[in-house]
Amino acid sequence: MTFDPNADISGGRVRRRGRTAGIATGGVGLGAIAIFLVAQLLGVDLTGLVGGQDAGSSTQQIGTGDQAVDCKTGAEANASVDCRMQGAAASLETYWSKELPQLGGNYSSPEFVLFTDQTGTACGSATSAVGPFYCPPDRTLYVDTGFFDELRSRFGASGGPLAEMYVVAHEWGHHIQNIGGIMEQHSGRETGPTSDSVRTELQADCFAGSWAGAASTTADENGRPFLEPITDAQIKDALSAAAAVGDDRIQQASTGRVDPEGWTHGSAEQRQRWFTTGYRQGAGACDTFSVEGSRL
Repeated sequence: MTFDPNADISGGRVRRRGRTAGIATGGVGLGAIAIFLVAQLLGVDLTGLVGGQDAGSSTQQIGTGDQAVDCKTGAEANASVDCRMQGAAASLETYWSKELPQLGGNYSSPEFVLFTDQTGTACGSATSAVGPFYCPPDRTLYVDTGFFDELRSRFGASGGPLAEMYVVAHEWGHHIQNIGGIMEQHSGRETGPTSDSVRTELQADCFAGSWAGAASTTADENGRPFLEPITDAQIKDALSAAAAVGDDRIQQASTGRVDPEGWTHGSAEQRQRWFTTGYRQGAGACDTFSVEGSRL
């Protein structure tokens, strides 16, 4: 997926956090719990992701702090990953500010922070090992852009700009669930192929697909679409990213076997299918919670 070089992406709100960010305490939300469980399957170090305090606890920043990503055009988004994140934010913000009210919800914007190595959040201090995540208490997306290289080198995804933006759109989907009360209503922490955790993640995949389906018609303030029409090859890149982080793929790679009772995000096939559902049918088709387990 390529940005229109002349599109105005300045409305995207993204911050780049300094390499030495500080320590934060706070309640651990569903998004962080799901990331924690998946990271356990990967066998990565999660000692940096801690919590257990009140969600309203403060965050102490150490080091260089945050700096706004300040890009202006789609041409910059095509050339730089940080600008691409700002362009994705501008597109997602415009899409959901119009889409969510049509679904009966009230939209409010998330925060979006890029970091390197480690950062403090209201869900605890997180390292890049946890991958991109959404923290419900501070309503913020956290992305270490080095994860996009991990998708290719470690998880075997084909990569590409749409694959990167799929990751962001998925986490933005968690924000939609949070402000819409879905996370609170379906807050179970059980695992398994029909668990609330899996249904929550598959819905976020579907929301990501719904954004992608409308992305080439979602326009900036001047009426110019942010993104050019999606090609079949770019869709394959997004589906490759979705499949690469399927629970069955991760389990097979890390333990040599597949245990559906340990699933938290859904299988590769499920993640691809729900992304495609959103892409073809829109956000209104993304009610994963009303689907029978055998059809999930």
